Amino acid sequence: MAETGFTRSPQLSRGAVVQLVDGVIGVEPSIVPFQYNPETVSRTLTPWNPFEVDQSGRGQIAPTAQPFDPQHTFTLDAYLDATDQLEDDDLVAKESGVSDRLAALESLLQPSAGLIGNLVAAVGELTGAPPPPKRPSVPIALLILGPGRILPVRVTSYSVEETLFMPSLHPMMAKVSLGFEVLTPDVFRCESGPAVELAKAAYNFFRVQQSALAVAHSARNAAKALSLLPF
Repeated sequence: MAETGFTRSPQLSRGAVVQLVDGVIGVEPSIVPFQYNPETVSRTLTPWNPFEVDQSGRGQIAPTAQPFDPQHTFTLDAYLDATDQLEDDDLVAKESGVSDRLAALESLLQPSAGLIGNLVAAVGELTGAPPPPKRPSVPIALLILGPGRILPVRVTSYSVEETLFMPSLHPMMAKVSLGFEVLTPDVFRCESGPAVELAKAAYNFFRVQQSALAVAHSARNAAKALSLLPF
């Protein structure tokens, strides 16, 4: 969504996906802002179901038990268009259209050891003492949908529809369909590092904001709720 052009129009927050990489001096983010904020965002929360446990365990688990945060997923479409950059005579756009932005998004799907890990591996190759193999992993990302929703995520689905190609066959426009799963602090029990700490802090801050909104709603509607009770 773009600004309306009216002087009194609200300043819109720009959404983005931020890749977090542990660097030499801390977290080095790679930011992929949404050119247009998505018009539709779908969310699903899937709580743990105590009634799905083995029947032999019935009665031993409280029906309201929820040992961890529910699975939280997002899906949205991101639209990319190189037209404005081409009109501004942008050199990257003239050469590759929107391919650079697609590559930045697709890097969230590629395994990486991070900047430090790649540096250690390179030094090991030069000295003839390669480091022990590290399990491949994808980078942690932050999904930013306004100041009230900044969440650590992993990309779980990615598909792209490319349209209007340039003479070099690089796409000039594209629609990217993205699926994300929120990474809760409990999934980082065996992980550490600046990116992990930032991811956990972002999630905890989101939960604090959600709790504050829920309390405000309850306070505003407490009298109405009590009036519904027959006793």
